[in-house]
Amino acid sequence: MAKGRPHPRIFGTFPRVIRKYVKEDKLLDLSKAIYKMTWQPAERFKLEKRGKIAEGFFADLVLFDLNKISDTSDFLDPFHYCEGIEYVFVNGQLAIEKGKQTGKRAGRVLRKG
Repeated sequence: MAKGRPHPRIFGTFPRVIRKYVKEDKLLDLSKAIYKMTWQPAERFKLEKRGKIAEGFFADLVLFDLNKISDTSDFLDPFHYCEGIEYVFVNGQLAIEKGKQTGKRAGRVLRKG
């Protein structure tokens, strides 16, 4: 493992997009931002049955509080999880509950096609 400090976006890329570009700068509406972070990359990388909520698709879901979501790490102190993410489901399994890891490891490597 590399030594030193990681880039702060490792801990909060998508919450930063919502905080900065949706809520503060108003450059994107929430639905467009979600599309750009989910369905658009799934299509681009040909990740079948991923990226949107639809029958027959894998249940990869992030439930967040729009009023609280924010990135909290910076270059001086990058080791901070974001705020406002309440629940995360990976392949239908609850991975984060009330902001805490559940210990479930339902993820897997995704390959094109």
